[in-house]
Amino acid sequence: MATEQQKASKRIGKRPAAEILTLKKMGTSFSSRLSFMRNLIRKIHTQKWKLERREFNINSDGFGHAVYTAHTGERAYSLVVFTHDLPPEKRTDRVIAEAWDATFNLFDGIPSGDDIERLSQNTPKQEAGRFSQKELVLGRANKSLRMFATMLECLKAGQQPNIDDVAAVGYLMRTTAVYGSGKFGCADRSATDGRAEIQSSFHAEMLAVYLFRSFTIDLIDHIAKTQAPDTAVALDDTIKRFLGIGNSTGLGMAPFLLKHSKLMHQWVNLKEEALCRCRNQSVNPSAAKSKLQTLMPVALRHLDQWNVEDQTQTSDILKLRSDIHTFNHWINGNDTASNQYWNDIYIFAANNLCIEALSFIESLIIECNGDLVDELADQMFEAQGKDFDPTMSLSQIQDFLHTHYAWVDDIDFATDSNNAMFWYYSEEKLEPRFGSRAEVPGAELEMPLAIARDVVALKAAIKDLNQEITVADFLMEHDEFRHVVRRIQTVANYPYGEVYDNLISDETRPIDLLRFKLAFFGANKFDPKSSLWTRINMYQGAPLLDEILDVNPDSWAYPVKPEVNS
Repeated sequence: MATEQQKASKRIGKRPAAEILTLKKMGTSFSSRLSFMRNLIRKIHTQKWKLERREFNINSDGFGHAVYTAHTGERAYSLVVFTHDLPPEKRTDRVIAEAWDATFNLFDGIPSGDDIERLSQNTPKQEAGRFSQKELVLGRANKSLRMFATMLECLKAGQQPNIDDVAAVGYLMRTTAVYGSGKFGCADRSATDGRAEIQSSFHAEMLAVYLFRSFTIDLIDHIAKTQAPDTAVALDDTIKRFLGIGNSTGLGMAPFLLKHSKLMHQWVNLKEEALCRCRNQSVNPSAAKSKLQTLMPVALRHLDQWNVEDQTQTSDILKLRSDIHTFNHWINGNDTASNQYWNDIYIFAANNLCIEALSFIESLIIECNGDLVDELADQMFEAQGKDFDPTMSLSQIQDFLHTHYAWVDDIDFATDSNNAMFWYYSEEKLEPRFGSRAEVPGAELEMPLAIARDVVALKAAIKDLNQEITVADFLMEHDEFRHVVRRIQTVANYPYGEVYDNLISDETRPIDLLRFKLAFFGANKFDPKSSLWTRINMYQGAPLLDEILDVNPDSWAYPVKPEVNS
């Protein structure tokens, strides 16, 4: 019989950071039951929050304001949303927009009449408005004009919309920005530290989006009924459930990951822990197989309904579908007797399927083991630890470089292609941008995100120095390396907080960083519009406001088009 020590030595460990945090791998990320939206819906259900539509002062054209409140037990949070008559010439999803179909705040508590009046004067102005510590989130959204108009006409005529038309878009409105954590005068995240209900990453923002989704559904029903009281019908609940909130996400998300190494480490580390728990679990293989077989049909339908215009992503989707069908045939025909069933299927996928299929199966494995992993989702906030140690010797820095940054030695930055791009802030909106050194002026104002290049330069700078001198002494003469030394020290303790790739190569696709982060949010059906931005759908398939306490909160892992009669 194996001893406990022998059993421990055979335990499957977490994968090396350099294996899973390349741009190629990050760009194949899928949501999981640890994702922020999934965790929030589960929390609302298990903690029995009370969700209500508190005010709905909207006219027959759909303009006015509404308040939706989430009572969590100890506290309340209210979405205050305003809708506007947006002229066509002002309609754009770009960050330079100055007007939107809807603007909203997540308010800390229940707003008074004075609060709503104050917000009505400021929320529509967005960045130009004035906000207080009572506002936790600031956001804006635009209609999907074709979807909104088509659905409205159907409902007014007493008909349900064509489900294929609904599936082609998947939402009535899409957010173009959802700001939190102190942006534009709103409350800093530190103001809500210790509040367990929104402690996890982006839970305040995710709550705002979930309540806003309910508003968009109520809005279409309200306009139809008030404009055609004699003929209008309410939208079918199965269609309501299939509607999410669209989102246009650009480069603003990418630098966030690179600047929050400890937070990124925490997200990845916990997902790796979840996968390890599953792979090391001793299970009845027949029971585990049955659980997976129950989930596979809906997962396959979900993938079959993922269609985009982008040719690169389309090619990846086609290969993904093919490989997941191969995987499905394998599990149905493979009568393994191993009690490490989840590790068996991981090994099969890693050895036989494409990288995107492997990422999908990682999430499938986690999906099948909620009882084993769900507790980890509540730890998805920033790890604590020291950022910078000026007393450390260069010898210790060299050790960290050898352990965590040996991969940079394979990159020749004397080659133009490896140093072709740079990250910078736009002058107009101070938003992150990614441009070519040969085409875009201002490379001298580059953001310090070329980590691999700067690490190579640091290696060269300290190579022949006395290795016993301290970081403080070195930086007194070479302050230009302060940011990279700090990063190296951080990554030594938080290895999943680095992107193990060259971020300024001419082959760099920022969209890979966006997909990685959005998958942790809980997004599905990524719809790239270029290598710089994407559209996604949030909360598609999630329980509706009035049913969330009564249904399975994890029933929407792989949303599929419902079967309804139009």
